Amino acid sequence: MVTINLKKLKKSLIFDNRECFMSHTICILTGPTASGKSEIAIKIAEQTGAVIVSADSMLIYRGMDIGTEKPSAEIRKKIPHYLIDIRDPWEEYSVGNYIKDFEEVTNSLYAQEKPFIVVGGTALYLKAIMEGLFNGPPANWEYRNQLKTIAKEQGTDYLYNMLEAIDPKTAHRLHSHDQRRIIRALEVFKQTGTTISSYQTQFGSKNPKYNCIVVAIAHDRNELYKRIESRVDSMFLRGLVDEVQTLINNPLGLSKQASQALGYKEVIDYLDGNHSLSEAISAIKQGTRRFAKRQMTWFRSFTDIHWIAPDSFDDKDVIENILDYFVAGGFRFVT
Repeated sequence: MVTINLKKLKKSLIFDNRECFMSHTICILTGPTASGKSEIAIKIAEQTGAVIVSADSMLIYRGMDIGTEKPSAEIRKKIPHYLIDIRDPWEEYSVGNYIKDFEEVTNSLYAQEKPFIVVGGTALYLKAIMEGLFNGPPANWEYRNQLKTIAKEQGTDYLYNMLEAIDPKTAHRLHSHDQRRIIRALEVFKQTGTTISSYQTQFGSKNPKYNCIVVAIAHDRNELYKRIESRVDSMFLRGLVDEVQTLINNPLGLSKQASQALGYKEVIDYLDGNHSLSEAISAIKQGTRRFAKRQMTWFRSFTDIHWIAPDSFDDKDVIENILDYFVAGGFRFVT
């Protein structure tokens, strides 16, 4: 195992031009929601001088702060974070948009010889970084409109059942109300006769642009669920309901993506009078546990991933373990 002197790193930390620039090493720290990956990344950045590039599909939205556990403005002033607060909540944003923005940011950081860590738990973003992006056939607007009409008349669940019948693998990883992605998967099958999951599997080799070094945080399940409970309670104490009310009061509203975000859709239902506050809190906790389970399923499908159980170590050991793995994978520091 590589040994790192963190005091020296704090004074001098840069990429090695001879190795990292040629291989474009990308260091990724991930884990399920509430695993503490952001806090650990911030501590690493404080000790090393690295910056953070977000891989979280909800942190992109301005004004969605409490429900996403967005790092505070004070922390971001101290440690630069990229790909946070780059869209208004009424705007749509795709994985294709993310990869374009990710490449612009990371190319700039490479040019500046500035080390960075990619931190986040949006599996589709991470998969696109590690394996590349499947674009698929162009949009078929006539068919899309037909499907939207069906959804309006019979509900999104009807489209979900259509997808489940032809592509259960894709249906399993999508929420039954994720109309946009369900329609896209049906559209790909309509135009090609092949499921989108098959295309994505064929595209699932390593992205030649990057040498990805991936570390994932894995708490004991009971411990993770306790962290989720505490996190949700904290969000409401810090004003999640007021934050959601402010967002929906905006005449421009919320995009489908933002309005379906975990924690926000349940509070919107509460504000609409569909259920009580206690029911909203319980629904968020249950939904977050299920989401964490789906995230872990995704992460276990990634190849060459290094798992760390922080419950077994103190913070210093966790940080050194992560840095050791990053360095062993090709991340080079000048000490």
